[in-house]
Amino acid sequence: MTAKEPLTTGHAHFNLDKPTTRSHLAFTLASAVALLVMYSLLRAALLVYNSDQIGDAPASVFVESFANGVRFDLRVVVFVCIPLLLSLLSARAMAARGLHRLWLTFAASLTLFLGISELDFYREFHQRLNSLVFQYLQEDLGTVASMIWNGFPVGRYLVAWALATALLYQLFRAIDLASRPRLRASAAAKPRHHAHWFGRLALFVVCLMVAVVAARGHLRQGPPLRWGDAFTTESMFANQLGLNGTLTLVDAAKNSFSSHRDNAWKATLPEDQALASVREMLLTPHDRLVDTDTAAIRRDFTPPTEGTLPIRNVVVILMESFAGRWVGALGSEAGITPHFDRLAREGLLFDRFFSNGTHTHQGMFATMACFPNLPGFEYLMRTPEGAHQFSGLPQLLSARGFNDLYVYNGNFQWDNQSGFFSNQGMTRFIGREDFVDPVFMDPTWGVSDQDMFDRSAAELAKMPTDKPFYALLQTLSNHTPYALPKDLPVEPVTAHGVHNEHLTAMRYADWALGQFFEKVRKEPWFKDTLFVVVGDHGFGSDKQLTEMDLFRFNVPLLLIGPGVQEKFGSLNHSVGTQIDVVPTIMGRLGGETRHQCWGRDLLNLPADDPGIGVIKPSGSDQTVAIVSNDRVLVQPKDFPARLYRYQLGADASVERIPGDSDPRLKRYLEAFLQTATGSLLNNTAGVKDARQNQ
Repeated sequence: MTAKEPLTTGHAHFNLDKPTTRSHLAFTLASAVALLVMYSLLRAALLVYNSDQIGDAPASVFVESFANGVRFDLRVVVFVCIPLLLSLLSARAMAARGLHRLWLTFAASLTLFLGISELDFYREFHQRLNSLVFQYLQEDLGTVASMIWNGFPVGRYLVAWALATALLYQLFRAIDLASRPRLRASAAAKPRHHAHWFGRLALFVVCLMVAVVAARGHLRQGPPLRWGDAFTTESMFANQLGLNGTLTLVDAAKNSFSSHRDNAWKATLPEDQALASVREMLLTPHDRLVDTDTAAIRRDFTPPTEGTLPIRNVVVILMESFAGRWVGALGSEAGITPHFDRLAREGLLFDRFFSNGTHTHQGMFATMACFPNLPGFEYLMRTPEGAHQFSGLPQLLSARGFNDLYVYNGNFQWDNQSGFFSNQGMTRFIGREDFVDPVFMDPTWGVSDQDMFDRSAAELAKMPTDKPFYALLQTLSNHTPYALPKDLPVEPVTAHGVHNEHLTAMRYADWALGQFFEKVRKEPWFKDTLFVVVGDHGFGSDKQLTEMDLFRFNVPLLLIGPGVQEKFGSLNHSVGTQIDVVPTIMGRLGGETRHQCWGRDLLNLPADDPGIGVIKPSGSDQTVAIVSNDRVLVQPKDFPARLYRYQLGADASVERIPGDSDPRLKRYLEAFLQTATGSLLNNTAGVKDARQNQ
């Protein structure tokens, strides 16, 4: 439209004059309101799309979350409107409405795209957009693209986004036209002039002050609006709704593209106090410290002989997304894991066990290298520090002359698995490219779980008999877009809404696990083998236990082997995490072991010790938690800790404890993170001498 294009309204004829200072302010304000409305509509869409998370939360908490959300949305709006505000300083810039419309359309379209993407991102991770986005971009992009395309309705989303972008352009065009001055065509109108430059400058200063206050989110002194300011209700879903995904992604980008060491846990305790606390936390009467001047917790571990088992081999089975929330043996009545439940009746099940992170990557190095998931090192296997030598199962059992085997459905380049584990001492890898005529080959990940387990059974049967062996078997079918054969051997799950597909994959993985045990039970090596079945992490449920979402961490740990139930019973309530797996295995093998695992033998804890674990979700911020027998202390970055009483199982619940104070847990948490981080950075987290005395 030209500067003075005629506009007909009823019987009157008008010309649209060039924008004035007043009309430019009207255009800016109306555009800002339009953006705020769009962000509120995106928040409403997120609420509806993930409505299973509402639970019994009252409507008032969601009203509060939307009110909180406006404060966060205003910050995005201010950033988008900066070019319009700067244009107040120039009459020519104010007249460039075409460029303003294009910029507003671009910015709105981009943030709309992020909002649409967040619908499924939140359903999968129960978090707003964060550094996981950038972590996936560092993986094989073909695999990532296939996972997204085959796992989500990408085509429909793209069409909706394109149509919405076209509507947004028309909306900003309409705002432009509506905000321009109108002159009667018949009138000899005088040219309208902008305010004098010093008037515009004064107006700009006022607008800038308003924008700064809006971006800060409050008028009080102190830091500007932070993510924790959205956590004002007892509903974790409502609190997350109050955030803005664009802001959380920008914050994640700052962390992701800085050095990972910049995001490491900063020391909070005197060094000697931290060291003493972590030794108090981890050492047992069966440990004797060595190399105390150079290593934090390097020790010689000698388990009592009465706690050992007559085993020769070890098989660790890492089950993808095997959430404790849906395991029948842990209280679920959904009927998802009948085969695991039967296996649990012949083994020892831990019912307060947690993953150290919420990504398979973290489950792998925590379980096999017994090193924790630390802030700044969530993707340890892909960082330079991942090349360090730890004291996990590969080092400890290789020193005892064990053969090894690692079988996996997918490609070992993903998460740098082959590089990391070969550096730790594993030598034999069987992955996606090594399967011939599989039952099912997923276009994204690899073969199905039944293929992986069938190949594992065949390879284990061929292991040389002159040496003991250890093996890591890792499943994958229970991961979007779900590597499931067309003709499923199990009934699809239909009664759990948005979780149906995920639970069907979990039921299939459970079936494949059961078939594996039926096969290997007939092998001569079975009676001499300790099987360790553990989930790599959980997945979302219809409710969240604290902002850490304990359902994403709670996984089963099951030990099956000769004499397990006779010596230890069928159920253990000790709290543990994946870094306790290796010491627990070594305690069953017996003999003296020098190691520096950051966990403990869960079957040799002191009588008055209920166990303890440090956990952290995927993502680059430093929110961490420490779990005890019935309490969890959550430490968000830059905010006071929050203390909860939790309960797992069929009647899972959580209750905020007034005062948020447990000095012992807080000291242990800070000491553990500080000492483990220092050991990793100084490359003193492993063992100099993996000597084994059997």
